Amino acid sequence: MEKAIPPPAGTRARGFATFDEPPPPLLVDEAGEPDYPAIRDSAEFRELRRRTALFVVPAVLGFLTWYLGYVALSAYAPGFMGTPVVGLVNVGMVFGLLQFATTIALTAWYARHARRRIDPQVAAVRALTAEERR
Repeated sequence: MEKAIPPPAGTRARGFATFDEPPPPLLVDEAGEPDYPAIRDSAEFRELRRRTALFVVPAVLGFLTWYLGYVALSAYAPGFMGTPVVGLVNVGMVFGLLQFATTIALTAWYARHARRRIDPQVAAVRALTAEERR
């Protein structure tokens, strides 16, 4: 990134001086291999874990609640689950098919989230070791 600084006050210099910001130090050991403890402690890696957890934890809890609710209703409310919806199709069958639809929707949602939020952060973590240049 290029930065510009004004000339010192009291000088007759005109304009701005520019310089390139030095790249962050690489987190590699003496052999040139990634320094995993240093990477784990980096702000970029903590942000990657945070972004992943913000999606995964609520999604898993929501899906498990939905699935266990389906199983509980099947076991303890057979009258409700056997209620006809259309012809021979009952509430239990509709909820069972919605389990598949939920799985597909959750997978598509995670793929979109990963593309937009997680993959750029993975690139930032990889940049700490210059892995993308290999």
